[in-house]
Amino acid sequence: MQMIRFHRLGASVSANVRRLLSNAACKASKRTNPHRIRKELIMRAVIQRVKNASVAIDGNTVGSIEKGFLVLLGVADSDTEEDLAYMVKKITNMRIFEDENEKMNLALKDVNGELLIISQFTLYANTKKGNRPSFIEAGAPDFSKKMYLEFIRQCRALGFKTEEGEFGADMKVSLINDGPVTIILDSAQR
Repeated sequence: MQMIRFHRLGASVSANVRRLLSNAACKASKRTNPHRIRKELIMRAVIQRVKNASVAIDGNTVGSIEKGFLVLLGVADSDTEEDLAYMVKKITNMRIFEDENEKMNLALKDVNGELLIISQFTLYANTKKGNRPSFIEAGAPDFSKKMYLEFIRQCRALGFKTEEGEFGADMKVSLINDGPVTIILDSAQR
């Protein structure tokens, strides 16, 4: 009976009702869709292919690498061990070094590359309101440090020379970006 009533009101009313119902369904699916929710709360990394890179604290170099990746790593409270394993695997197997034909076809292991991992909560900057970024989406310091150190441990377990900054410290990072090649990666891409 409801459909008959809509037909009697005319096509334009029926189209408006369909649109309203469709919009309501979309809004409901956005609230319940785990991929939509997860999209904003993900592990993030900026990978820079470098000729060399180093990190200093109070004028003292605490980590340096030659050819490899400088990885700026951000952690959210919702990140899991699966997110971490995905990011380690994806980054260490990323083929962005040039082969003999000048094609990006070689991975870190193919070029005996090294890693410099820097914690970077500012990857979660929210600039929607005002001019001062908010970082409330970044993970809590204790959890983020644990995940950061586990990320480094897993990279080392794969046999890569892995240097690090100091979690939470004011660091000065220097690099010679090779290319430049810079890749943004997040765990929602899996």
